[in-house]
Amino acid sequence: MADLDLLSLTRDAVMMIVKISGPALLFGLVVGTLIALVQAIIQVNEMTLTFVPKLAAILVSLILLGPWLGAELVGYGQVTFGRLAAYGQPSGDGRP
Repeated sequence: MADLDLLSLTRDAVMMIVKISGPALLFGLVVGTLIALVQAIIQVNEMTLTFVPKLAAILVSLILLGPWLGAELVGYGQVTFGRLAAYGQPSGDGRP
């Protein structure tokens, strides 16, 4: 396997991680910012008040986006394993 092929596989893996984790993190960020804004306005500083809504928002986002996330992961897995299988084939030029 050439260095560029390995680099390409690594880059694709990192991009898939960003694509899969991004929506849930974005939901948590938006809810956390809104809760912090409300806490600043009403001057209540309770840590559990931020944790539970963010956790609920991330859970809801994973439930709503679950089918899309699963389809993306399956597609990525098929492409990646197909590429790895192609790299394992003999090249015909005498090299293993």
